[in-house]
Amino acid sequence: MKKHFLFVAAENDGIADCKAGGMADVVRDVPRQIAKFGDQVSVVTPSYGRLHKRGEFLGYLSFFYRGVPQQAALYEVAGKKPQPGIRHLVIHHQDFRSGDIAHIYFNDPDRPFYTDTLTFSLFGAAVAEAIISSALQKIDIVHLHDWHSSFLLLLRAYHHRYVGLQSLRMVYSIHNLAIQGIRPLENDHGSLKAFFPEMQPDTDRIRDPRYTDCFNLMAVGIRLADAVHTVSPSYMKDIQKPSNPPGFIGGEGLEEDLKEAFRGNRLFGILNGCNYQGYNMPEKGKLFPDALRVTLRWLQMADKKYKAHFLAHTGEKLAELLEHPPKIICGSVARLTEQKFYFFRQDPSLLAALLKELESRGGVYVLVGTGAPEYEKLFRAMSRRHKNLVFINGQSETVIDGLYAGSDLYIMPSLFEPCGISQMLAMRNGQPCLVHYTGGLKDTVKHMKTGFCFEGDSLEAQKEDFLRVFSIALDTYFNDTSQWASICKDALEERFTWERSVKSYYKELYDLPVPQYVESE
Repeated sequence: MKKHFLFVAAENDGIADCKAGGMADVVRDVPRQIAKFGDQVSVVTPSYGRLHKRGEFLGYLSFFYRGVPQQAALYEVAGKKPQPGIRHLVIHHQDFRSGDIAHIYFNDPDRPFYTDTLTFSLFGAAVAEAIISSALQKIDIVHLHDWHSSFLLLLRAYHHRYVGLQSLRMVYSIHNLAIQGIRPLENDHGSLKAFFPEMQPDTDRIRDPRYTDCFNLMAVGIRLADAVHTVSPSYMKDIQKPSNPPGFIGGEGLEEDLKEAFRGNRLFGILNGCNYQGYNMPEKGKLFPDALRVTLRWLQMADKKYKAHFLAHTGEKLAELLEHPPKIICGSVARLTEQKFYFFRQDPSLLAALLKELESRGGVYVLVGTGAPEYEKLFRAMSRRHKNLVFINGQSETVIDGLYAGSDLYIMPSLFEPCGISQMLAMRNGQPCLVHYTGGLKDTVKHMKTGFCFEGDSLEAQKEDFLRVFSIALDTYFNDTSQWASICKDALEERFTWERSVKSYYKELYDLPVPQYVESE
């Protein structure tokens, strides 16, 4: 008999314009694999005031929130890649708005998580109502993703209206432990008491271990879910140890909760997968012409006027590279955050040293991304200072695809990494990666076999090893072409399939028999 899974998440790249990070990729890909196994999946997100506009209205959901009656609307939205067995659902409420981060999240530096919890507390109540009412088909498994979905666990455990949810198995995936969704228990418009005044939670069970007048939604997910999942085995081990920043990022204050979940056989580390079916390697040699076209197009856009001078500066570099191609291209694409590029911001001389050695070899470093203002400012300044740093300060799938296909060495110096997808995408194109040996990067890149890894017991040791391994990679590229070809071949042949990962989901997270049939990859 077919099982029906409900995925509850803030992001879903299975539909258009609902992606901010890697979680959206997982929420897109895992349902596709489940459907291949013959089961059914519904994926639900908030509307953010826009996603419902291209959907089909299914009905209204009536529930209480802030102690007063509320009504939300349920829509079905077409998927980017329609597939039997998958439904994409969107819940709309008049209070849902587009954020300033990928039109999803809000940046509240003075009141962390304030605006987002207004959205996700209301969303959680609406989803709970959808499950217990006749709005959805019978659900067998609820799969929750990151802190945004944890309100459903609170309602299941402590709200009298939703005791019926206790018969459902609810599993929880940690995509980024560092972002925890911490808000006051009471005495604030954005507090748990304000959201659900009629609910009587066990405050000791949901309390943040550091801010005792607050509840912690990441902790709620870890403590109250039937199973907890991290997106790589090594990250699961890392987060059971206390953080010692900046040299080591571990459990971020929740390591005791994670160790308890592990002892209770509720914590599992399952590596994310990557798409290989129907994939054709993009044509090489298009990176610089495509990037130049995109940059010139951005120059005509009103919202890019504030950095028009820098875009013109980038265009000049790209035009020069078309005339005089480099001898080696190193590349990175990522959101510009502390997680991804802390090493360079903490010590810009490290980036300068890499660029100097690369320049001596006739090479360039192409960095694509947007993100935190302080990181954008750093890379724009470094690009003006170093001719061989090409910083493409924007988001373009065309440029990103060209980078994965056209670079020779992919650089991924993450401070920590729950899993990482960029290294898999680069390897899928036969491109070796230079990575920090942490989290999911440990599980995907093998030093001198499919790529290059740096490590160290302290920040200074890590930076020193980064430079050392970078030199090894360049020496291999220029002076040992047979070994380089072997590394490229082994990287290309690696397979991190969703079939393998989702079979582990069935066995460990869902507590279901492992499917025996799957469409061939």
